[in-house]
Amino acid sequence: MSDTENTLVLILGENPPARLDKALAEVVPEGVTLSRSRLGKLIEAGAVRRVSGDAPVTTLKTKGFEGEEWQVIIPVATPLEADAQNIPIEIVYEDADLIVVNKPAGMVVHPAPGSEDGTLVNALLYHCADTLSGVGGAKRPGIVHRIDKDTSGLLVVAKTDAAHQGLAAQFADHTIDRVYIAFCITSPSAADPRLLGLSGVAFETGGVLRVATNIERHKTDRKRMAVATNSGRHAITRARVIENFADRAARLECWLETGRTHQIRVHMSHIGHGLIGDPIYGTRRKVKLAGLDQEDADVISGFGRQALHAARLGFVHPISGENVVFESELPDDLKTLEQSLKTVKAI
Repeated sequence: MSDTENTLVLILGENPPARLDKALAEVVPEGVTLSRSRLGKLIEAGAVRRVSGDAPVTTLKTKGFEGEEWQVIIPVATPLEADAQNIPIEIVYEDADLIVVNKPAGMVVHPAPGSEDGTLVNALLYHCADTLSGVGGAKRPGIVHRIDKDTSGLLVVAKTDAAHQGLAAQFADHTIDRVYIAFCITSPSAADPRLLGLSGVAFETGGVLRVATNIERHKTDRKRMAVATNSGRHAITRARVIENFADRAARLECWLETGRTHQIRVHMSHIGHGLIGDPIYGTRRKVKLAGLDQEDADVISGFGRQALHAARLGFVHPISGENVVFESELPDDLKTLEQSLKTVKAI
């Protein structure tokens, strides 16, 4: 390979889709920025071939088979078009190889149409100058994973290519410790027969809720994700009720075995316990406000974002090999929400 190319080997999973771009997209490791459309362009450009073959494949309708190895040649990220901006960011930890930040709600992680500036990437370009890894692509330097615009909390960013590759491998192996605090509508319970009747839903020892489904892009609304049956990527979320607010709402501790787009939000909506304030996946059910003071009722009913916070992030430092864990307390808006929920009484 030249200095302008990277190579990725993908192994097709069970019952791969008929189209090669879709089959490869299903097995792209977490932390690697490689969409189905990008894979399609790489196939058509002759950058994809069977490891066991010589000639590249250039047809999207090429059929791959379970267990088959495919080599994808990826051009190295082009120079970033985004501008460095002096935007304050809360740095939890930083060394020569990586940086951990506490992202506020409302900040987009990387530039995109409609959010070309004011993003975490713009802030990092200013703070880190030219030290960010470029493996993640031209629009996402150093970004190994991301959290939604209106989700607050911890994010690790690579400053070197070696750190990026090491972190990406841990995300792909599902060994990253990611714990979220969420506030949901009503309280999930192992005694609820409706929950036990849902496919992919189970309760484990200690009352831990486990939701295991496939998730894919919504068929008609491309900004949403949706639970799927025979397509999409496998996703597993576990959650435990930390505090039950009179069965009207609950504080949950959620942790991810996988890290799909909007995963916690999609899974909680799927089981009928959407997150408070979620404008996309919030269920039609609302927190019952009967008996509350007007001020507390207004806080709960008017909460303006999904009540979700990335509270803990743990991983093996990709260079030193040290186990590191970082924690972030709830931001002020979630603390206020929690205090209002504590005033809820049983009806």
